[in-house]
Amino acid sequence: MKEFFEFFSPYYVFLVPMFVGFIVQLTKFINYCMKHGWDFRYAMTHGHMPSAHTGFAISLVTSVGYYSGINSGAFAIAVAFAIIIIDDAARLRMYMGDQGRYLNMLVEQLKLEEKFPRLKERMGHRVSEVIVGGIYGFLLTMAVIKILEALYL
Repeated sequence: MKEFFEFFSPYYVFLVPMFVGFIVQLTKFINYCMKHGWDFRYAMTHGHMPSAHTGFAISLVTSVGYYSGINSGAFAIAVAFAIIIIDDAARLRMYMGDQGRYLNMLVEQLKLEEKFPRLKERMGHRVSEVIVGGIYGFLLTMAVIKILEALYL
């Protein structure tokens, strides 16, 4: 068993965030299904609590910082990557949702519902969903790292 963990240890810096991102997305799926009923199509839904994009990005920053050090170039790149992802999750996709809402209103007022499908109006995250996703991603990352260290030793 120790050989298994030794073999994958150089890749923990990426495997840990992949695992954490999956867990955050699974949490969002379960949370969403509890509110709206079971439907497998919700597995990759956009928006809602917690932000899986933010959870993954913060997990990557945490993992790179832990394994490579916060003074490394890889850490600086991970931080820049996280800023772009979090900005996209919170702000840019929220604008897309606003545009969808306005287009849906326009289609409704012009009575063109048969010609144009209803657009999704909720694409981005609220600030609270981004914050919870970041905290959840950080805590899960640290827990997984500590579990891997305990199994490796």
